[in-house]
Amino acid sequence: MPEVELSAGPIEYSDTGGDGPVLVLLHGLTMDGTLWRKVVPGLAGYRCILPTLPLGGHRTPMRPDADLSMPGMVQLMWEFLEKLDLRDVTLVLSDWGGAQYLISEEKADRVGRLVMVACEAFDNYPPGLPGWLIVQAARMPGGLAAVMRLLRLQAFRRAPGGWGWMSKRPVPREVMDGWFRPATDSAEIRRDIKKYGLSVPPKETLLEWADRLKAFDRPVLVVWATEDKVMPREHGRRLADLFPDAKLVEVEDSYTLIPEDRPDVLIKELREFVPA
Repeated sequence: MPEVELSAGPIEYSDTGGDGPVLVLLHGLTMDGTLWRKVVPGLAGYRCILPTLPLGGHRTPMRPDADLSMPGMVQLMWEFLEKLDLRDVTLVLSDWGGAQYLISEEKADRVGRLVMVACEAFDNYPPGLPGWLIVQAARMPGGLAAVMRLLRLQAFRRAPGGWGWMSKRPVPREVMDGWFRPATDSAEIRRDIKKYGLSVPPKETLLEWADRLKAFDRPVLVVWATEDKVMPREHGRRLADLFPDAKLVEVEDSYTLIPEDRPDVLIKELREFVPA
């Protein structure tokens, strides 16, 4: 897998190549680009780029002095687009919503379209019980190591209120093993998660950043699950109302991870939103 060297450290990514419209597909906490394994095959004709962000599913630790706060992660995303000289990209968010704040930091000049798929928004940071559990574990000595050990157990992975609320259909064991193994095995990866988890700003700041999103005047697609138990359904509607040029699609028979539960709907909507 290729990688690009950024100020915080090396970022791995996959790239389908080609001359089609560029989609940059992002994942959430303790995940990687395999979140999109059911979607990318349906996007022939597009160039799909999937960076592995330093959110716990990354295999190479960031530098010890790396800024992995929310603003630091936004800077990292901007650097990634710049280093690969990506322009007029469609930025696709799922679960993790931090990249939307490229707009509030005035770093969205390379983004032509924005797709928000059941992701963190407004003051929903960390989202639901899974996000809360990671952040609380980061506050306790040895807490993250303990949670990652528990995530080896299938029963814990599918427990109601936890990761079992992320997808209606069980994510295959081998995929989740890949998501959780780096932070289970590496204290340095857990250090990176802790940096991010403990840096979430106060709700007032989050809401101020959210209000700045209305300055983004390019097309926006908001895709939300009607049965989502982690990302409030009303957030999808509020986001669609916030942007000047936005379309809302509500998806049935899915929880938060729409790429996992309803890739068919997501492929259809992305193809309509970004003509090849």
